[in-house]
Amino acid sequence: MSKTSQQNTTTDASGASVIHTQAHSSGLQQVPQLVPVSPGGGGKAVPPSKQGKKNSFVDRNSDEYRQRRERNNMAVKKSRLKSKQKAQDTLQRVNQLKEENERLEAKIKLLTKELSVLKDLFLEHAHNFADNVQPVGTETTTTNPENSGQ
Repeated sequence: MSKTSQQNTTTDASGASVIHTQAHSSGLQQVPQLVPVSPGGGGKAVPPSKQGKKNSFVDRNSDEYRQRRERNNMAVKKSRLKSKQKAQDTLQRVNQLKEENERLEAKIKLLTKELSVLKDLFLEHAHNFADNVQPVGTETTTTNPENSGQ
């Protein structure tokens, strides 16, 4: 069973080409293909926010323009002040943390010295205690006069 197919290509009114394929006796099928309408292949889409501004003339002497500029200038000042305040707050926090770090390092040194002194005292006491205690095998036996009669 061999399949026979034929293809015919036509262009509709929108500029898209349509391929007509005939296989066996099933009839024609339409398969649309997009073909660029302009010879340059289209181009980039313009965002909606800039579509209306492209051809509009801005009158720099109008009240609306002056109001928009004043609002924008106030917003810029507010933003810059906020940024400057945030930088100052960060710098202040950095200085606080540095001071706290120095205090903690001084405390670590003090506690380390204290630990060293206490260790030395403990070792000295342990050494003296070991000298006063005799080993288990060298105990001297003393007789207790009260227990000797039993």
